[in-house]
Amino acid sequence: MNSYLLQSIDDEHKNFILDVVSGCIEHKKLLDVVIDLFYEHHGKGLSRGDHSLYVVVCYLITFVLEDLGLTCFGVIVKSLGLKKVHTFLNFFFTNLITYIQEKWNTMYDAAYVKKHLIIPLLRWRPEVDLVMDQLAAKVSHRHHVKKAPMKTTEPQEFALTKPKPRPLPMPEPIPQQEKHKPVSLIYSYRVGKQNLQYFESTWPVKLNSAAILRQGAIFDRQVEEELQRVECLVQGAQEPSSFLQWQKEMREKDKLEELAKIERRRLEGRISYEEAAMARTRIMECNQKAAKLKKEETAEIMRRYAEKRLKEEKEMRDLVQQVAEGHKNSKFAKEKIQALKRSIVKEVSEQSQELLRQALEEAQAELSRRFEIIREIHALESVPHIRHKYFDDTETAGHELLGEMSLAELRERLGLLKEAQQMEQQEKWEHIQEEKHNKEQLLLQQLDTINLHRKALAQAAASRSGQSKLASLQTVTQDETVLALQKKLEEKQQERQRLKQIRNNKATTSEQTHTVESRTHSKKSSEEESWKDLERSLERHIQKDAAYVVSQRETLKT
Repeated sequence: MNSYLLQSIDDEHKNFILDVVSGCIEHKKLLDVVIDLFYEHHGKGLSRGDHSLYVVVCYLITFVLEDLGLTCFGVIVKSLGLKKVHTFLNFFFTNLITYIQEKWNTMYDAAYVKKHLIIPLLRWRPEVDLVMDQLAAKVSHRHHVKKAPMKTTEPQEFALTKPKPRPLPMPEPIPQQEKHKPVSLIYSYRVGKQNLQYFESTWPVKLNSAAILRQGAIFDRQVEEELQRVECLVQGAQEPSSFLQWQKEMREKDKLEELAKIERRRLEGRISYEEAAMARTRIMECNQKAAKLKKEETAEIMRRYAEKRLKEEKEMRDLVQQVAEGHKNSKFAKEKIQALKRSIVKEVSEQSQELLRQALEEAQAELSRRFEIIREIHALESVPHIRHKYFDDTETAGHELLGEMSLAELRERLGLLKEAQQMEQQEKWEHIQEEKHNKEQLLLQQLDTINLHRKALAQAAASRSGQSKLASLQTVTQDETVLALQKKLEEKQQERQRLKQIRNNKATTSEQTHTVESRTHSKKSSEEESWKDLERSLERHIQKDAAYVVSQRETLKT
């Protein structure tokens, strides 16, 4: 950023700025003494960020005021902060012959300081005082700004008008939801039927003993009720068989009508599906024709653009080759320097590796010696201490008690007691297992009777449902509307197959033509890619050389 600002100004100002910066660096110790004294006296109200500003002002007063002149000095000082510069100039000329001169005398010869620094500054003191007075006037004028006269309050009548009603809030935009295709009745009917079959299926259920006994009691009660009904019929009681037969026929009739209606809906849905498929194929053909025309137009445009691009690339390659030839010599010198540096680095790394290897061998030898000592200590510590103690378990303790016995006798008696307890537990376990086996046999008999009843009921229900389904299918297939819809569905399917065959024939011919075109296009694209790769490699080479040249120029400037 600073280099950019220096380049944007003219040469005269640039030279002046560079001279000031170099002078500040050259007389840094002398200027820092003055600035440190200034911060000691006025450090509370000053910022450390303005240190460089005070250094520049001190350098201009001390060394450049003779050459610069009072006018240019005043312009430079007024462009900076007025209050800051006024405070510094006041401190500088007030303490010039006291604190500042004493500090300078410690650094340089007193005669040199008085002749070349103090006397010229005292000679310029009256003219600098005029500049300080101007700065003080501007600072005081800035602080004493005239305030505008305050307006008197004028009473006004109350405006008791009705407030405007609040505007209604804007309604939030309703998000657009995607429209979902409605589920067809045929699909929902099939899913419901599958779920019904799943839940109606007789999966084997593992029953406990209470459930088995309860189910057996239910079947026994049903058998008793059936026997009582048969006895009543034998004795002459009447059975409402005619009414039940009429009710069954009416239900069958309603069921057949419902099945015919469902079949008609299914066929109508299939017909509408076939018509929609044919419409989609027609729309697809129209879109394919439009896309083919668009592809031809874009191919023509791309061909023209490719020709233009190849011409530009050829011109660019010629230019790149000319530039690359100019940079070959600099690249060779750079490679030679890099090879020399690599050889030096290799020698240094080999020496350092040798030293590291020797240090590692010494450390390993010391470590192995310590490990050997530790192993010997562990071996000495692990040797067991042999203690001999003889004990006879057949002798008593000799306390002369009533129940006193030896350890061997105690073990024998405990073993006999344990065997007696095990025998008693074994007898109890066998008794429990026998009762459990009897109970399981009873439950198995109950399960056999339950399964027999269920199989009989399932066979009867299956025979009845098969007869009803056969009758319903015969009646549904004999319906005239269903036959007409089936015929119409077959015609639509044949027409759709014919359109599909025509489309497949067209697709095979288009694929053959497309393969020929793709081969020619692939050849052109491969040539273009090879030229582009060459261009990219040359551009990278030029950028690297350009970066190296710029870095060399910057190092020379610094």
